[in-house]
Amino acid sequence: MQKSTINYFTLIMSSLPRFSQINPATIVAELDTILAQNRAELLLLLSEIISLDWNFIQKLDDLDDRLQHFWSPINHLHAVKQTAKLRLAYNECLAKISAYSSELSQNSRLYQAIKTLDNGDYRFNYAQKKCLHNELRDFHLGGIDLPKAKQKRYQVIQAQLAQLSNQFEENLLDATANWSKCISDKSELKGLPTYIIASAEKAAKDKNMSGCLLSLDYPCYFPVLSYADNRALRESVYKAYITRASEFGNMAFDNSPIMFKILNLRHELSQLLGFKNYAQKSLASNKMAKTPEEVLSFLENLLRCTQSKADAEWQALYNFAQSRDQIDTLQPWDILYYREKLQEKMFGICDDTLRCYFPVEKVLSGLFKLIHDLFGMQIQEIKEVDVWDPAVRFFSIIDHRQQLRGQFYLDLYARLEKREGAWMDDYQSRRRLSNGHIQTPIAFLTCNFSPPLNATQIPLLTHEEVLTLFHEFGHGLQHMLTVIDYPAISGINGVAWDAVELPSQFLEYFAWEKPVLDQISCHYQTGKSLPDSLIKKMRNAKNFQAGLQLLRQLELSLFDFRLHLEFDPKKDYTQIQALLDKIRKRINIIPVSPFNRFQHGFSHIFAGGYAAGYYSYLWAEVLSCDAFTKFLEDGIFNQETGQAFLQSILEQGGAIDAMELFKKFRGREPKIQAFLKSLDIE
Repeated sequence: MQKSTINYFTLIMSSLPRFSQINPATIVAELDTILAQNRAELLLLLSEIISLDWNFIQKLDDLDDRLQHFWSPINHLHAVKQTAKLRLAYNECLAKISAYSSELSQNSRLYQAIKTLDNGDYRFNYAQKKCLHNELRDFHLGGIDLPKAKQKRYQVIQAQLAQLSNQFEENLLDATANWSKCISDKSELKGLPTYIIASAEKAAKDKNMSGCLLSLDYPCYFPVLSYADNRALRESVYKAYITRASEFGNMAFDNSPIMFKILNLRHELSQLLGFKNYAQKSLASNKMAKTPEEVLSFLENLLRCTQSKADAEWQALYNFAQSRDQIDTLQPWDILYYREKLQEKMFGICDDTLRCYFPVEKVLSGLFKLIHDLFGMQIQEIKEVDVWDPAVRFFSIIDHRQQLRGQFYLDLYARLEKREGAWMDDYQSRRRLSNGHIQTPIAFLTCNFSPPLNATQIPLLTHEEVLTLFHEFGHGLQHMLTVIDYPAISGINGVAWDAVELPSQFLEYFAWEKPVLDQISCHYQTGKSLPDSLIKKMRNAKNFQAGLQLLRQLELSLFDFRLHLEFDPKKDYTQIQALLDKIRKRINIIPVSPFNRFQHGFSHIFAGGYAAGYYSYLWAEVLSCDAFTKFLEDGIFNQETGQAFLQSILEQGGAIDAMELFKKFRGREPKIQAFLKSLDIE
């Protein structure tokens, strides 16, 4: 058995994507070949149907896998190592993939075959039944019931939406990369951590410039806003960041018309399918929440609970800035700066102080130990894997039976050609192959942390970055530890979208607990653990201005959901700004500059999967906090509780409804009290 596992492991390694061999010049032709093969094989499969069984679904999965294995590495490379030639090829492929996807969702013979399977007298297991249920639901949402003319319009809309979403992301990437500010006098950078100044000096040197070069990449932008004593510098950087891809910058990168077109097309698509708006369509796809009223009630209830706490926090911040520096009007570019100063005064702690205690290697080894302690999994690094950047690493997850459960690429550091943010994506999903072997999941875990200046420098993380790493790893665990053998519902696939953040947010809570902090921290020079005194200060500061932070999430959630609920195609683009202004006016705590164009960079809803679903972060936070509370009750490293979470949440993917899985783990439905208590909101 051991030998068989090793041989199969070798086979898996040999089938990993060859990133170094991806050639933009051949991508389009290769895609055409694969799509032609899939279409021909699907036609043959449908024409040869005599008696239907699960083998039919397995053959469909073979076609999906062929396309996935080709396109996923290209899609990922476009996000993390983009070049002009790759961008051109990628854009040309989007329309082809969209057309193919629409063809499948509107293929009446395929629909009838799956419908026959679902209605037949077959002994399918619960996971297979869920697959068929989801397939039929997606057929209806894909336009199978529409007349031919409307089906054609549906296909056109889907292709346009794919192109527009990609253009939105590319504009944001270009607008970010197009701005820089060279500082010749270092005194202007007073207050900035030394590693940020050193990075800015290196950035200037790399471009044959003298001085320090600032950019809008988050690892540069955030420290400038948080630490720079130079108020004019903070204002300059803030304005450049908050107006990215808007009418206030290079018009070639302006996302204004793209946002309106996206919303217009989503609205039209929804009405084609019989929905009043895109919010209704979104909830019908795969959400725990079933109606717009349920979502709005959830958000409004949180808002009522939060506003008084946030108001008090804002007043405290304003009073501090006024007393410290006689600031009469606290501007948006002042908020992070005085927040950091007030936190240091109140708790004697700041992110830069903690950074020296979180070297990347120690954080990773501690995180991997946590996963072993909770779920019995061992994580091993594999060398000499073909990657897209020398800093990228590759790991395998092995369970207690020495079976391979999954593998992942880890790409931690920011690059100019890499889109911002942090995310998890997949190369392949778990599935049982026709030869009986299990195809194990492979994930991409991507962050944008400050890179080390050279090969000898020890990379360090802020605690905020540690939380981000834990978050993305939580997503990865759900994808990689699944035991479901059907790719449509294994891992993160098929999971209700407003529950998909449960494992990621759940894992973040562990990074605040002393036993975990002890194993993920050590001073990068002395090797000493994070002192108890600092841990105490960290925990005391955990909920510092939590009300204001929650208020920000509520603002974005309400904006996203109401935008897709209330969008009116008869009105122009200005309705977007008008709605955001209206929501901000109602909240009326944090001042907003008239030039603020945050929405022009809101990739989650205009270029990601969170349209009419950004509320999911808060919805899932209620679930994750309640789930973590059980570990506080039973013991942080309680193996029985860890196994229960593994079996109830992580392993089941989308095979069982999210609410049923939560109740299986917790013994009841989720309660919001744990979440409010965790933020000191009673």
